[in-house]
Amino acid sequence: MARLSPAAGLLIVVTIWGLNVSLSKWALQEFPPLAFTALRFGMASVLLPLILVRAEPPLKLPLRSLLPLTALGVVGNTIYQLGFILGLSRTTATNSALVLAAMPLVVAGLAAAIGMERLSRRSAIGLALATVGVALVVTAKGIGFSSETFVGDILTLGAVLCWGTYTVGLRRLHLPLSTLAITTWTVVLGSPLLVVAGLPDLMSMDWSRTTWAGWGALLYSVVLSLAVAYILWNRSVRIVGPNRTAIFTTLTPLIAMASAMLILGEQPGASQLIGAAAIIAGIVVSRSGTPTVGR
Repeated sequence: MARLSPAAGLLIVVTIWGLNVSLSKWALQEFPPLAFTALRFGMASVLLPLILVRAEPPLKLPLRSLLPLTALGVVGNTIYQLGFILGLSRTTATNSALVLAAMPLVVAGLAAAIGMERLSRRSAIGLALATVGVALVVTAKGIGFSSETFVGDILTLGAVLCWGTYTVGLRRLHLPLSTLAITTWTVVLGSPLLVVAGLPDLMSMDWSRTTWAGWGALLYSVVLSLAVAYILWNRSVRIVGPNRTAIFTTLTPLIAMASAMLILGEQPGASQLIGAAAIIAGIVVSRSGTPTVGR
């Protein structure tokens, strides 16, 4: 990884995250949503500390860091992941990717709302475009709780708001920890409730229905989406800064839509395509440099 340029590393990141939406959707055919999330974060809670110990020994957590990191872990991992996976199980991979694509602008809007950052005219225009795009995606099959994907889209949108809150919280966090350490600890501290929530499904699920493909999708989501992608993302932020790093996330929904067509056979409708264009246009116009993290 050390020999990769930041741009090459980020192309790998957005490819991993774009494919992860469809592969997670595929895995949900074999794993109940909460069981999948419990396994994913249980495994990540072992893997990430091992990476951290190897990269930055010794593994220490200042006592005063425990409360803020736990709060961020619960909002940014526990609640966010519940919204993401339950939303994904009730909507299409394409819709999920497109709603998640608005995350950079949601973060910019939240930061401006609390006075952390001034929302420029360009960012305001971008935020408006992305909001219209999300609305088009969410209402693509009609407004109403009887619509096929409406509940899933709303859950995903709630997850986006949680991750926006988490990201703004990280900006206000002043702790003597590296980005990798903060990422690791928020995952570890946010995982217990996810594991507990998934225990009933883990105990009752039919393990005979799982296949090598399903386990492969799960391992992909843990090793590549939660570990490798996070490391490459953090490396880019450190080398080139958050502004030039975040702009690459505009490619994620395009890869997710393409993978959903190839893996799941999903065909986005005209409203979704227009929504995708509006979301991506909004992110490009704003160029706010607000960082986001992959699912």
